[in-house]
Amino acid sequence: MSRTIAWFGAGAASAVACRLTLREFPDAIIAYCETNAEHPDNERFMADCVRWFNAPVLRLSNTEYLDTWDVWEQRKYISGIEGAPCTGALKRRPREQFQRPDDLHIFGYTADREDVERYERLKQRWPDLITRAPLIERGLDKLACLAMIEGAGIKLPVMYGFGFSNNNCIPCPKATSPNYWSAIRLHFPEQFNRMADLSRKLGARLARIKDERIFIDEIPADWPTLNPVSPSCDFLCHIAEQDIAA
Repeated sequence: MSRTIAWFGAGAASAVACRLTLREFPDAIIAYCETNAEHPDNERFMADCVRWFNAPVLRLSNTEYLDTWDVWEQRKYISGIEGAPCTGALKRRPREQFQRPDDLHIFGYTADREDVERYERLKQRWPDLITRAPLIERGLDKLACLAMIEGAGIKLPVMYGFGFSNNNCIPCPKATSPNYWSAIRLHFPEQFNRMADLSRKLGARLARIKDERIFIDEIPADWPTLNPVSPSCDFLCHIAEQDIAA
């Protein structure tokens, strides 16, 4: 029998997508790929979501690597034109090992332009993958998803309060914004310093200022960080909430 798999990423958008999926497909599998590099508060958020879903989260992992740092150090590659190897090793590989050809995959891409483009690239790269993006279908952006999580009585992951628009690993090497890296330096100095050392060792200029690639420890000390994310809900959000509550 074909399965419906909703991919949970411990963020607001994927949580809303999973909740919507379970309303349409009560037997859907909620799956999560371990990276062992996220904020500790994510465990609390996941537990809250499990109660909201009234369904368990299946945790998948790649036993070849301990975490994102292990991937970068073993591969001697952090991020660049070929993307970030941690994504393939810790997220895509476990998914590929678990999936079946006739599975329906539900992803938490939002209606924000950048996410819509990412979803289109995914479909082009894996044309045989059967997919849906319920947030795009309903016109829900990231801010709407944040508001819906709060509306469900769930405290948002702490990363959003620091200004990060996604609840990703700490740090995410695909980020090139100096504001992002300045925020990592402010809130997570240990991880910032470790990445600064590793990127120097591997010659990876991860930040970009005025179209010039630089090492993250070259970002000026007084560089701006990120502003806290403010949830925002419109009529599309309220329609989706009705779907969730139905």
